[in-house]
Amino acid sequence: MAENSDMAALEESFKKFAIYGDTKATGQEMNGKNWAKVCKDCKVVDGKLVTMTDVDIVFSKVKAKTARVINYQEFCKALEELSSKKFKDKSKEEGFEAICKLIAGKEPANVGVTKATSTKAVERLTDTSKYTGSHKERFDESGKGKGKSGRETLVENTGRSEE
Repeated sequence: MAENSDMAALEESFKKFAIYGDTKATGQEMNGKNWAKVCKDCKVVDGKLVTMTDVDIVFSKVKAKTARVINYQEFCKALEELSSKKFKDKSKEEGFEAICKLIAGKEPANVGVTKATSTKAVERLTDTSKYTGSHKERFDESGKGKGKSGRETLVENTGRSEE
């Protein structure tokens, strides 16, 4: 088995991946989507020895029949299953330690998350000083939106009629 510090780091990584993308998650159980993310982000999946199909099959094998999630013990069992596929030349224990080192201390990566771009075209389109017509009325001199008062004519109930 791996050292205690490695196992603590592995459990910490399990918790981080288990809560990723789920605001209600406690970190005690991991769903199939997050299990696949662990394998992909930590480079367990290489496309040759271990594929995403293998990852899904192993998840189905280790979870309970009707369950949709795995706990930490099942997670370790799943890693053992994958280690024999990924590290065929090593013994079962060495393979498990090697796969634990791949995952220990890692966090979910936010690769592919959309970021706001700031190009000349976007700057030109969002420059409120260049707006014309009714759109110009929606912003003050500093470019800050006026909110509701910029979108509709407000009636002042002063009791006087302006004729």
